[in-house]
Amino acid sequence: MLDRFYLIVGDVGLLERLVPRGVKLVQLRLKDRPEADLRAQIGRALVCCARHGAQLVVNDHWRLAHDLGADFVHLGQEDLDTADVPALRHAGVRIGISTHDEAELERALALSPAYVALGPVYPTILKQMPWAPQGLERLTDWKRRIGTLPLVAIGGLSVARAAGAFAAGADSCAAVTDITLNPDPEARVAEWLAATRSLT
Repeated sequence: MLDRFYLIVGDVGLLERLVPRGVKLVQLRLKDRPEADLRAQIGRALVCCARHGAQLVVNDHWRLAHDLGADFVHLGQEDLDTADVPALRHAGVRIGISTHDEAELERALALSPAYVALGPVYPTILKQMPWAPQGLERLTDWKRRIGTLPLVAIGGLSVARAAGAFAAGADSCAAVTDITLNPDPEARVAEWLAATRSLT
């Protein structure tokens, strides 16, 4: 089971500010950092999450997640080309996988992931993507296909859109820029927690 609210941050400093507010599922999404910085940030994130009873998901950096004792990684389709999935399995590391179309979903399901993410559900400014917004109907289709496997909705989500995503079949809603670009991320996290807990 995944928490209904899935926070994604790009820096351990923000993670350390927000996790103590009641966040139970958080991804550390680090891009273009020297390895020493990656190691330091992942290490700090593991300590913070352990202290507050939160689940840490390390994005992309599966080798460091493995070496530093993280128990969850998130992999994009391009990461699957190089990741040593058997080594991660042997170490007990759970894997979440991004999907955007049917071929990617089939590839993900063949690896028995801990969850599947579908996105972008709505238009997003997080990064340039070759895929059009997936929409709520695709969420419903994905959930029908994957059954009891947890489904994470990501991309353009806000507190106001969360209820629709859950009604369409999402088990968890991931929020990135709705929080990281907010002038008061602590207050926005509180709104997300209140909204997602009321929908359980």
